[in-house]
Amino acid sequence: QVQLVESGGGSVQAGGSLRLSCTVSGLTDKYYYMAWYRQPTGKEREGVAVIDSSGATNYADAVQGRFIISQDSAGSTLSLQMNSLKPEDTGIYYCAADISRTWPDPVRRYSLLGNADFEYWGLGTQVTVSS
Repeated sequence: QVQLVESGGGSVQAGGSLRLSCTVSGLTDKYYYMAWYRQPTGKEREGVAVIDSSGATNYADAVQGRFIISQDSAGSTLSLQMNSLKPEDTGIYYCAADISRTWPDPVRRYSLLGNADFEYWGLGTQVTVSS
């Protein structure tokens, strides 16, 4: 059973940086996708960044050039480095994972930014950016 636990959220002023971490356990499969999603208060959950087991990534336009998604070599920690934060980045940030039976598909990786089609989710961590 895959379990995901987020940490690193907090409050920061606009222009600042935060680093989120997601501790991953039980993910032993060779091929997978992992992602960060966020949900602003009163709005729908939206994709932020996706990474697959080959290390390829996709980013939402709103965070491109400011956020970096990465994973450690053991696959036990997923990170999101967030720079130049804006008030509109405020929300609950979720870590997500999905197992693939085949080599990761770039088309599917891109689609996962928008369809939230992940089997496993963490409980989230709050990020608040003040102006």
